[in-house]
Formats: sequence, C-alpha cells, structure tokens
Amino acid sequence: MRITIVTETFPPDVNGVAMTLNRIACGLQKRGHSLQIIRPQPEDPSVVNFGTLEEVQVMGFPIPGYPSLRFGLPSPRKLAHLWKENRPDAIYIATEGPLGLSALDVAEKLKIPVTSGFHTNFHQYMKHYKVPLLRNAMAGYLKWFHNRTQTTFTPSLDMLRRLDLLGFENLQLLGRGVDTQLFTPEKRCLKLRNEWGAEEKDPVILYVGRIAAEKNLTLFAKATNQLKAKYPNLKCVIVGDGPEKESLMKDLPFAHFAGTQQGEDLA
Repeated sequence: MRITIVTETFPPDVNGVAMTLNRIACGLQKRGHSLQIIRPQPEDPSVVNFGTLEEVQVMGFPIPGYPSLRFGLPSPRKLAHLWKENRPDAIYIATEGPLGLSALDVAEKLKIPVTSGFHTNFHQYMKHYKVPLLRNAMAGYLKWFHNRTQTTFTPSLDMLRRLDLLGFENLQLLGRGVDTQLFTPEKRCLKLRNEWGAEEKDPVILYVGRIAAEKNLTLFAKATNQLKAKYPNLKCVIVGDGPEKESLMKDLPFAHFAGTQQGEDLA
C-alpha cells in the first residue's frame, strides 16, 4: 500500500509523538508499504534525513513556549495536487492542528480513506496553561475532528475508555511497546551511577520526558522531596529539556540534569 502520514512533528524532533510515528513508519516500511510523510519544515531543515521515506514539507510557525516545535499551516491546494498526482491508499493524521485539518478536508473531498491517532491530551493541558475554561471547547473540537475519520487509534485501553465516555466514535487500540533489545537491565552501569553521586545500592528516582507544565512536574518535585526527606541517600536524575527546566532546578536543587538523551546514551 501507499500510506501518507500527516503530522506536525517527526524526527529529528525529540518527543513521544515523533518517536511513535517513526516506529510506525519504520514498521510499515518493513512490511513492504511505501510511506509519504507530510510535516512542517523543521527549525533546521538540514538535519532532516528521511532515508527511503518520501518527504513533503509545508510552511509552519513556532509553537509559543516550544520554539523547536512548529504548527503546520493549512495547505489544501498543495495536498490536493499531491494526492491527485499520486493518490495514497490511506491517510493517517497524527495531529489535529491546521495542517491536519486541511488534510482531513482534502481527503474527504478526494474520498481517500483517512484514520487518525489520538496522541496528545490537549484538552487536559488547558489547566496547566492557565486557561481551564477552554477545556470543554478543546475536547469538543477534538471529538469533532476525530469523529470525521474512519478510525481513531488510541495508545491504551484507559485512553480508549476515557474518549468513549466523551463521545468519540470508532476507537481502536494501537498500543505502544518497549524495545527490550535497547532498554535492558544489562545496561546498568555503576560508573554512570557514580556520575550521579549514587552508590550501587542507593535508590535513584528517574524522570524521562519533556520538562513542561503539562507533565505535572510540581507533583513530581513534591513527591521526590518527600522521598528525599525519608531516604537521605536518594538521588534524582532528570533526562530531557523544556520550558520548565529552570523552575524544576529550583524545586529539586539536588537533582542531576542530564539533558536530552537518545539511543544508546538514553538506554
């Protein structure tokens, strides 16, 4: 099959959605399908290397608070031209922004089967960004968007049930996994632990992810400080980066901040 993935984020971006889509794309290619990725032009276009993937970039603009991530601008004419010239068998829309919405409109007009993925709880993020009154409006938009697609894939049964209660239709599970060849207890390294100031038996609490408001890191810091008071030899390691880094450094002055890590270094 010829499959198109429409997304606001894809490698070299470092986030859960980008990594998930990269896994999906690689898995589909291994099964013999041809892939087209449509995404906004990244901040540094020179670092993009799609290999055998067909890459189509559209104009975008930085997301406030996330300068490394970009919204894709609506591109109906470009998408219609692309898909009339070389029609995909199916389209997967991973993000619900302006680019995703224009892709959905064009797919409907051309009668191309389109599915979507629910990757981000944007409606729940409203309270973390001090606009809780927009929660219901955002949830309504997301439901309207996804119910226009033939299927919405969710990462967990819990999320599937939550969306079902909100009125989302045609939900299917597309679970995540762990690469157990890369992430394995065999990677345990006493030398690395010593860099954190941790002895072999010292407890270490680890956070891996974006350092952003929606991750509820205030609760993480509170819990970690309570653990530190009970277990003085406890160490804390933070892997990742984001707009709340300085605030978290103040809340956890004893933590080791390792920055963004990938691949073997992350393992």
